[in-house]
Amino acid sequence: MSIQERIKEVFYPYRPEFSEKKGVMTVELVVAERKSFLSKKKLTYMAKYRIDENSKEVRFTEMLKESGSGMSGGGDFDGSPGFGFKKETYSTGKGGREGSIQEQSDLLGKKYSYTFDFGKIRSAVEKRAVEGGYTFKYQITPMGL
Repeated sequence: MSIQERIKEVFYPYRPEFSEKKGVMTVELVVAERKSFLSKKKLTYMAKYRIDENSKEVRFTEMLKESGSGMSGGGDFDGSPGFGFKKETYSTGKGGREGSIQEQSDLLGKKYSYTFDFGKIRSAVEKRAVEGGYTFKYQITPMGL
């Protein structure tokens, strides 16, 4: 079994979405949702990793991403009063808000109730990498991944 398959196995119980672009594997899974009248918000765990065969290294990063859609009150869009449809996506791991996933979780844990253990995922990926003869490098931001 390849190192790629061994790492993917870690995520299977959570029914993730996998994608790959330029050698970087992205894994996304919804860890919490909030619903209210005509609106919905989701908290998504996102992990990215690259397997470097030449240096036998797995580079790994993770973040939490919040997105929402639904109706909003007020004239957010064209200046008119009333309700409008609103869809927004923003990430706590890029741009304005950076920090460790623990800091992100502490911040977003005030708005969402979830028991997802991202540390367990990271440890399992690291274990699979080491068992496969690779070194594991954790990065807070995806730069240079």
